[in-house]
Amino acid sequence: MSEIKLNLIDAQGVFSGTLHGSVADAMVASLSAEPETFTELEAALARFIKPRTSFSLLANVTKRDGLDEDPWDSGVIIIDLASRTVAIESTYSQPGPHGEVKYHDGIHLTDVPIRYQLPDDWAFVYSVAEYKGISEQRKRAREANPPLDTRSVLYGRPLLEWIVKTIHSSHGAALWRRLAELRARLDASDQTIEPAALLSEAGSDDNTDTNPVSDIHTDWLMTPREDLCGQTPKEVLLAKTDYIDSDLESRALQWTFLGEGPPCLSVDSFAFRFAGFGTHEWVIYYDLVRHLIWSALLCQSLSPRGLEALKRGANYGELKSVEPISSASETRDENVPRTSVDPVDIESAIAQLEEIKTAWLERPQYDYDSRTPAILIGNERKRLPIALQPRDMIIDENCPTCQMFADESALGLGVGFWHLDGSNMDDDFAFSHFQTRDKWEAERREWAEFSEKFNREWEESQQGIVGTEFVERELGSAGKDPF
Repeated sequence: MSEIKLNLIDAQGVFSGTLHGSVADAMVASLSAEPETFTELEAALARFIKPRTSFSLLANVTKRDGLDEDPWDSGVIIIDLASRTVAIESTYSQPGPHGEVKYHDGIHLTDVPIRYQLPDDWAFVYSVAEYKGISEQRKRAREANPPLDTRSVLYGRPLLEWIVKTIHSSHGAALWRRLAELRARLDASDQTIEPAALLSEAGSDDNTDTNPVSDIHTDWLMTPREDLCGQTPKEVLLAKTDYIDSDLESRALQWTFLGEGPPCLSVDSFAFRFAGFGTHEWVIYYDLVRHLIWSALLCQSLSPRGLEALKRGANYGELKSVEPISSASETRDENVPRTSVDPVDIESAIAQLEEIKTAWLERPQYDYDSRTPAILIGNERKRLPIALQPRDMIIDENCPTCQMFADESALGLGVGFWHLDGSNMDDDFAFSHFQTRDKWEAERREWAEFSEKFNREWEESQQGIVGTEFVERELGSAGKDPF
């Protein structure tokens, strides 16, 4: 008894048919690709069962007038994409929201396990009756809360307008004052400095715990917004990070075991268009917002020639070759932040930032090993890990282990993957991967306790070593064998 009755429900209707129980298990695992239609689910199935051009595993699954709940062979399974509910009555298996299935290479079942994890909003029940009791309510709840295009807010005009208005408001006055103080100091010393170096120094103050740029960035991340349904940008950015990271890790393991890249999500799919944010995009977004805040300030000090270079994607270091400016440059008085800005100036500044944002996203960045931010984000949304060439894995050219690992990879014995981890981000709750301050503070306490224990044990071990060396030295000087 290995076949099962399948009922697949999407917004277009009910599709029903019989198939092997292992295919049904793989279909449940394929829900990790967040399909919304029969077609998207069939495409996601290729993650676990390599498709054959002349044969469809779902050829026997056709559109029906209604639910066919009569079991076949080992039972019945209902996969309701519209309500994100799975109902299982089967003697073959009992798949759940996470687990693993063996990969099928299109010819036979292999011993390679492929892990999967579904988003948290999927519900699993183990009877058709229970499914009938909850499916309609869950479907109505999803229809009442349609997916939100959060990237239009986080990358679009709302972000750019907020930055422009903030740096000219009383909230941005601290940064302008800090900038003016540094320029006055440079005037006194008769030095010149490139804009980026000046602004980098303006972003921090050795005498205080404050960082004006960090404060501005924090306010953007932590302020609830109506266009995000009352959520903060941080809540949106971290809502699916664990799930996206888990799915990418599964794809990386699959690539490692099978020696070939896994199937990607289509850019037309629901999962790509409304994708959550993984760690890569979380880190890149941090860098982008910082870049835009700096750029909004730079736009106030650069000549038209320098501004055009910035729009084209020139990084801060490259601006020096365009026009190193002095602190005495004829710019407006940074001591007097404008608390109100002409609407025409706002529109002009937003248009400038839009060009700068696009140039930065589409230009290879040194901090990402010359990778392009937009491509990195797109790959994460497609659930494609960033594979490394063998030579990219060599951290130290003089390290034999690194050389050996690269040589093995070149021989087809392994593949490496590139990751961003956020180690460059400010050490504050707003920029942490924790969604609640309580969890962040708990982690900091644990780390402080660990560090204190480690330092104490290290000191004790060092004292023991020093004491042993002293005893051995004294015994040796007396001509005695310490043993």
